[in-house]
Amino acid sequence: MGILRIGVIGTGRIAERFIPESAKVSGVYAAGVYNPNGESAERFADRWDMDCCKSLELLYEKVDAVYVASPHETHYDYALDALRHGKHVLCEKPLFMKKEQAGELFAYARNRSLVLLEGIKTAYCPGFIRLAEVAGSGIIGTVRYIRKYGGSFTELGSYCLLPMLRLFGTQYRDIRFEVIKGENGLDLFTKASLAFPQGIATATCGLGVKSEGRLLVAGTKGYIVAEAPWWKTTRFEVHYENAQRIDRYEEPFSGDGLLYEIETFRDQITTVGRFGVNGGRLSAEESTAMAEIMERFLEEEGRRLL
Repeated sequence: MGILRIGVIGTGRIAERFIPESAKVSGVYAAGVYNPNGESAERFADRWDMDCCKSLELLYEKVDAVYVASPHETHYDYALDALRHGKHVLCEKPLFMKKEQAGELFAYARNRSLVLLEGIKTAYCPGFIRLAEVAGSGIIGTVRYIRKYGGSFTELGSYCLLPMLRLFGTQYRDIRFEVIKGENGLDLFTKASLAFPQGIATATCGLGVKSEGRLLVAGTKGYIVAEAPWWKTTRFEVHYENAQRIDRYEEPFSGDGLLYEIETFRDQITTVGRFGVNGGRLSAEESTAMAEIMERFLEEEGRRLL
């Protein structure tokens, strides 16, 4: 394919981080930007010396793929529109708010040989991939319990769900939410408890309540600890019954971490093949499970407001 030309949809904080990160990835070029707010798009384009596109149609003419970094509620519509125009899609989390949407878009992408990838950067960083490999190797026995900390569930719940779905799989048996709300009705603190056939997991997400920001994976022979911020996994420790034995691991985490997901996106399109092995990165099944959990959370929140 040569150079992969990517168009950016959205001009907020995450999009600002994407441009310098994409410049570090060989074979990738940020070719243009679109925002329905034309002034915002122009400022973004001027800052990063790129084309400002007045419409999505003009953006699609310039690019092979799009990176969606718009507000959460618009992700599905932008991703679907881009796929319909034959463009590969890398979309910020959460890609979906409903399980049905996930099934629809992944099927659409597969049927048209297009790549659809959810941008949960932790899933692609070397440290988290290594941690999951160590946890799954049997070195700490059978994993029975996972505990994680993050931010507001709608904002950062995808990060908190990632380790439990990666290590326990996507077939959970039960899920329960406990929520503290702010005066504006938004969730300030959420505790999600999931039961799996082989173990249990809890995730606490708080933007209005401070938490320690670490990841604990407990097995029958030991446990793994990734200290805060665990979603930028650079080092973690494996502890055993013998308290004197501690194995320490270190892996790189460059910049804001987005370059790892951009590299994976590029490889799935140009190198590995559109239906090749994803190298342990985020799968369609994991994204679909996250969408289902997010849908259940929003449904429960809706019932609480009635």
